[in-house]
Amino acid sequence: MAITNKVKLHRVMCGDITQAELAEAIGVSRQTIIAIEKGTYKPSLEVALKMAAHFGVKVEDVFQLDGK
Repeated sequence: MAITNKVKLHRVMCGDITQAELAEAIGVSRQTIIAIEKGTYKPSLEVALKMAAHFGVKVEDVFQLDGK
């Protein structure tokens, strides 16, 4: 099953933060954020949890199994 994400939507809803700002806040590179948003890289559980916490939402609000 593919994993989809709403990272870009949450970045916009969180004050239109940049990929670089999000990357710095959660301790990854900007390239990692780009790859996650494109769906070419699946984040570790730690990164997914940090990202969701940064946005103030549940992991399931950011990442979904395709078709769910």
